[in-house]
Amino acid sequence: VQLQASGGGLVQAGGSLRLSCAASGSPFSSLSVGWFRQIPGKERVLMAHSNWNSDSYYAADAKGRFTISRDNIKSTVYLQINSLKPEDTAVYFCAARYRSSVVVHGFRDAPFEFWGQGTLVTVSS
Repeated sequence: VQLQASGGGLVQAGGSLRLSCAASGSPFSSLSVGWFRQIPGKERVLMAHSNWNSDSYYAADAKGRFTISRDNIKSTVYLQINSLKPEDTAVYFCAARYRSSVVVHGFRDAPFEFWGQGTLVTVSS
């Protein structure tokens, strides 16, 4: 599975961005995809997750401003971020895992086996 993340950039506080994660190499319906972010000096954190059936999960910090969605025809998962804040500045990564792994191991423990290259979001104040 290959993942290509895009859509990052420099934006002013209060603005919006839509990040894209295009998947290839495996039937998209078999994949669950998550968006992580990594702030410099900190650990990578799961912000939003889209299951193969489009069920969504959001971290507490993501609720209200982040929206994850998927286009099964384009094999792409999107992360819309509104009302951006300087503290949202980070590298955003998309990652995927097979739905069978989630079924077997559970949402929390199933590993993300495939990672995109990351896309930098910089929010200026």
